[in-house]
Amino acid sequence: MLIEFSATNYRSFLTTQSLALAANTATELQEENSFVSPVSNLPRLLRSSVVYGPNAAGKSNLIQAIAFMKRFVLSSAKESQEGEKIDAAPFLFNRQSSLNSSEFEVLFIQDGIRYQYGFAVNSKKVTGEWLFAYPEGRSQKWFERNYDPETQKDIWYFGPKFTGRRKVWQEATRSNALFLSTAIQLNNEQLKPLFNWFDHKLHVIDQGGNLHPGFSTSECEKEEKKKKILKFMNAADLSITDIFLEKKEFSTKDLPAEMPQNIKEEISKELDGKKLTSLFFMHPSSDKGEDVALEFEEESAGTRKLFTLAGLWLDVLDNGLVLFVDELDTSLHPHLVRFLLNLFHNPETNRHNAQLVFTTHDTTVLDQTLMRRDQVWFIEKDAENATRLYPLSDYKPRKGEALQKGYLYGRYGALPFPGELRF
Repeated sequence: MLIEFSATNYRSFLTTQSLALAANTATELQEENSFVSPVSNLPRLLRSSVVYGPNAAGKSNLIQAIAFMKRFVLSSAKESQEGEKIDAAPFLFNRQSSLNSSEFEVLFIQDGIRYQYGFAVNSKKVTGEWLFAYPEGRSQKWFERNYDPETQKDIWYFGPKFTGRRKVWQEATRSNALFLSTAIQLNNEQLKPLFNWFDHKLHVIDQGGNLHPGFSTSECEKEEKKKKILKFMNAADLSITDIFLEKKEFSTKDLPAEMPQNIKEEISKELDGKKLTSLFFMHPSSDKGEDVALEFEEESAGTRKLFTLAGLWLDVLDNGLVLFVDELDTSLHPHLVRFLLNLFHNPETNRHNAQLVFTTHDTTVLDQTLMRRDQVWFIEKDAENATRLYPLSDYKPRKGEALQKGYLYGRYGALPFPGELRF
């Protein structure tokens, strides 16, 4: 369960910008849109948050920031060698910031324990890393690592509650890798819940093309999962009677005739001897005859996206995961966006307290019958061309206030201001 995420000096983020999923004391939609934290002395947590802002203001950078953090935690110890560059991306519109480290921190709950973990990196090395745990409700610093530019060495601290082969893990940690990632590679048990949160609990759909129908398709190979996906699709009013998978062995004859021969050869090497799956949606015919089969590529962009989301959406809800999605509304009607969001807000369909953070341009979501005021965030650029992330609550909107109208009229900022074009 996510409590808060922060990023500093990353892409368009210059100063520290934080997104919090802690609910305030407002009572509207309390049972639907928030839940009781499993850790005592913490506020209720929100089931979702939405982020608005003009194009190029930094919405996608927020999603990319959490994606970078996840990717680096999972791969820094096993997919790079000493001396290889880190794909850090500091704020470039300021000379000093371009030389400084990018920093990321996340507060979350895993297996009933609250964690606060973060790290700082530049293109060459990890310059800082820290972990606090609260297994008994009190802060325990398990480890901290800081790079000293004068000695060009890391300064390490290990707390008494962090046990095991600390010296071995420390010495095995490369300058361009995380201690967390390295210790996990060397079978550290104490850090596994932390690592598993990034690996299994956190999912990110950014604009980099990692949204693919493959997962939903593979889920349809299991009859019970297929029924759930079919029910999901029809709940969105798409009138699909069945989902049919056809498997056949790969053949170069299936490739487009106009495809260059060298590309055909490369694809053939990769797929030779493998079976490919074709996906069909069955639709009722108008004359009550046999159902009509449409291949996945023949369906509308909205249907394709909804199916692509279906398997992941149900998996997130079934397992209480945390999902970040960039531009959720792309190719989807506002009613479908509301449908997807309501699945998170319904305690019956979200029994395990899954959480959703998404960016959108769909202002119909700004509806106080759908969203609490503390679930809405805005992003805009300041005079330094740096992103500022701030909550709607900064404006203290009234209960029942027309949020969509207020946003479009500019009350909360985070709007584009196109000028007049003349030729």
